[in-house]
Amino acid sequence: MRRIDCPERDDWQATAQACGFDFHTIDGERYWDERAYYAFTIDEIERGLEAPTGEIDAMCLELAGHAVKDERYLQRLKIPEAFWDLIAESWRRGDRSLYGRLDLKFDGTGPAKLLEYNADTPTSIFEAAVFQWTWLEQAIERRIFPARADQFNSIHERLIEAWKEIAAGPHLHLTGTTGNEEDAGTLAYLEDTARQAGLATTLLDIEDIGWREDGGGFVDLDNRDIALAFKLYPWEWMFHDEFGAKLATAPTRWIEPPWKALLSNKGILPLLWEIFPNHPNLLPAFFEDDSRATGLGASYVRKPLLSREGANVTLVSGGIPLDTQEGPYGAEGFIRQALSPLPNFSGFYPVIGSWLVNQVPCGLSIREDENPITGNGSRFLPHAIL
Repeated sequence: MRRIDCPERDDWQATAQACGFDFHTIDGERYWDERAYYAFTIDEIERGLEAPTGEIDAMCLELAGHAVKDERYLQRLKIPEAFWDLIAESWRRGDRSLYGRLDLKFDGTGPAKLLEYNADTPTSIFEAAVFQWTWLEQAIERRIFPARADQFNSIHERLIEAWKEIAAGPHLHLTGTTGNEEDAGTLAYLEDTARQAGLATTLLDIEDIGWREDGGGFVDLDNRDIALAFKLYPWEWMFHDEFGAKLATAPTRWIEPPWKALLSNKGILPLLWEIFPNHPNLLPAFFEDDSRATGLGASYVRKPLLSREGANVTLVSGGIPLDTQEGPYGAEGFIRQALSPLPNFSGFYPVIGSWLVNQVPCGLSIREDENPITGNGSRFLPHAIL
């Protein structure tokens, strides 16, 4: 694994705009950055990242199976009791997952380590699936790097096939906070892949979802029943929203399904360590109120159960907080994970996002920062197999 500087395309911004990548620059700062790329060998991809991603996902599914049968897991994850049955029934029905992203520490010299699982509402999928592939093709055409270069990336094709399996039949609604540029772009891309799979779709803001009192059920602005909905909106927010109490009685089938609320919680990190102790792809982790957490000593990462984009995460080394990201999380409790610093490539700290579509590992996204905590403003860099 190497970080390689390279010339950027002089028309990359126009190319981004032409394909709908409107959030390539955020608040005047680069989000997409092709002035360098990360290069991997095929062995690093296949054995170092692809195989561990599948194994970690299998462990997570085993954990979910335990959790829906034992309320102690649900209590430790701080899942509201009113939704335990909703989650368990979703698991027992075998409700299908469309996609997810594991965030991994990897430097090419040792086993990949799970940092967290973005199991419910992962973004950056458009830039991973489409724009970095466009970059690869054009970089080869323009001789930025050798023609034999490749990329670990079948995300787009697998999404289309997954929609055919998971959403065949009913009209598909896609919903989220459309006023957020990144979320709106992600929803538009996923809607496009669903249409390529032959589905009829409607895109609407989550605040525009209504409720039909006669018969009960969620409806769109045209009073059409929402039978199947993809939501780019976290389950923990849905549980506490005004219509949350209606989730248990509504006939709507959701993607991601309710059982994904278990795996999007950072409480799975200590639970995985408990079930699979000393697994090479896991880091030691404990709930903060667990006496065993002291075994990590004075160096660890403190993470809220429900944090997003690095918010309220603190790196502690030798008892001294090295870095922290402010945010609104933490009332739900914290976990502590062994401190395993991200690799440093000339002052840049990359996190590997390893994508699963329909439970199959199929692509990478890389976010880097000069800060060892990956946050909302961290840049997206492409990758290649050389």
